[in-house]
Amino acid sequence: MKICVIGLRGIPGVGGGVETHCEQLLPRLRHRRSEDEFVVVARRQYVPSQPYQFEGLQVVPLRHLHGKYLEAISSAFVGVVYAAFVARANMLHIHAIGPALFAPAARLLGLKVIVTHHSENYDHSKWNRPARFVLRMGERAAMYFADRVIVVSPSLTQKLIQNFPSKRSKITFIPNGANHLAFENSDSTDVLERFDLIDRPFIVSVGRIVPEKGFHDLVAAFDRSGWNGKLVIVGGADDDDPYWQNLKSAASSKVVFTGYMQHADVAVLLRHASLFVLPSHNEGLSIAALEAVTAGASVLLSDIQPNVDLGLPPENYYPVGDVEALAHKLTSDHEQYRAPAEEILARYDWEAVADATSKVYSDAQA
Repeated sequence: MKICVIGLRGIPGVGGGVETHCEQLLPRLRHRRSEDEFVVVARRQYVPSQPYQFEGLQVVPLRHLHGKYLEAISSAFVGVVYAAFVARANMLHIHAIGPALFAPAARLLGLKVIVTHHSENYDHSKWNRPARFVLRMGERAAMYFADRVIVVSPSLTQKLIQNFPSKRSKITFIPNGANHLAFENSDSTDVLERFDLIDRPFIVSVGRIVPEKGFHDLVAAFDRSGWNGKLVIVGGADDDDPYWQNLKSAASSKVVFTGYMQHADVAVLLRHASLFVLPSHNEGLSIAALEAVTAGASVLLSDIQPNVDLGLPPENYYPVGDVEALAHKLTSDHEQYRAPAEEILARYDWEAVADATSKVYSDAQA
């Protein structure tokens, strides 16, 4: 069977939760399904312009339109056409509900369709009303036209079952994994030296710099707290994005923006940080939070339901958007936010994720 994967920017080393998910999952699926061929459609803006191999996967960069309203949708359209007419795929695995808008077309073209629902993207503040409508239609297209729907969050799984009871049989909860960071070199000081963090306490947060990640709350709370250390924010941003420009303007000299970093460097920061904070207003099941827990970091999360789904103790949460509450938490003893790494690793294992996803493929193929 030939399986085509769309909906991600690219792999490897491309920032984003969906991209990390695919980078960890797809090679494991390829290992389990050695008789199948995997073709990953990437967006040419983020990867080399010529096709290449990554751990047994064929990655094909294709052209797409630019701009936040057109990039994902145009890439998905091109991906479906490529899967059906060039790759001659048997199955299409779509990641995220925006690209899932093309699930009906894929089915009409004779493809088996799997959709992984990563988060309720229509709640993201960056989208205008027409874009949110399109994203909701993408979710409905996934529920009505995909052969199987994988959902990464237990609360979102239950919400979909409630909203689409007749489609319950096609919905499967499979979480993200947590055991992909390598800590062999986490005692290295190169990253710490680069950002002047040697012998300095610092708080770290990781995520793409977009409004729904809540970095504006964290910067405001950090400034208000007067905490004696630095705030390090790891994540990529579009240079001309107004949110990014405003965030930089609001940040003091004690706030460090590193840009996108490789997993090995993130592991170093997580291992040495006094505290990891995830101030998100909207998430799926945060891979960044899982990474922080497995690194043994103290962890503080906003109390949105997908974060609560991780099952950490109550003291590891604060009311989403409450800058005063967050500032107070930042000045408290960070040791009280230490999370149970071994327990999390047992529940969020990429090998188990790959086993469950492979079973979904086989069930859809039957």
